[in-house]
Amino acid sequence: MRMTILALLMITPATFAQTNVPINAERAQSNYRLNCQGCHLADGSGLPGRVPSMRGFVGGFLSVPGGRDFLVQVPGSANSPINDADLAELLNWIVTTMGTEKAASAFEFYSEAEVKQSRKTVLVDVAQVRAELVSKIAILAQAGENAQ
Repeated sequence: MRMTILALLMITPATFAQTNVPINAERAQSNYRLNCQGCHLADGSGLPGRVPSMRGFVGGFLSVPGGRDFLVQVPGSANSPINDADLAELLNWIVTTMGTEKAASAFEFYSEAEVKQSRKTVLVDVAQVRAELVSKIAILAQAGENAQ
């Protein structure tokens, strides 16, 4: 699987699909550069102490209740000028390229309808919601480590 993801990253302009949802990587990367890169940087590493890194972590949100909606509802996503279909594609691209291999392989892609619905909810205290989700992710990870 790792080789597959690496190959997809190397073929940037190609359109690829998983679970019948196409991602136009060129368009998704362009939307990332225009709407996310200013804060999260080109590689998703963020700004320590100011902007969280997405590298290897963004997929963790998909493992806890509310995390999937959170990725749509954070201000950078919810308030971006791109339409719901392009935001779904961008989030799918972010998770498959910046998430862990496990997250990318088990990931159910966002749909335009899901993004449209989730975007309707405005997060009042983003930092608090994120902290709660990160805590749940840590507990889940700890439980997984203890099970091994």
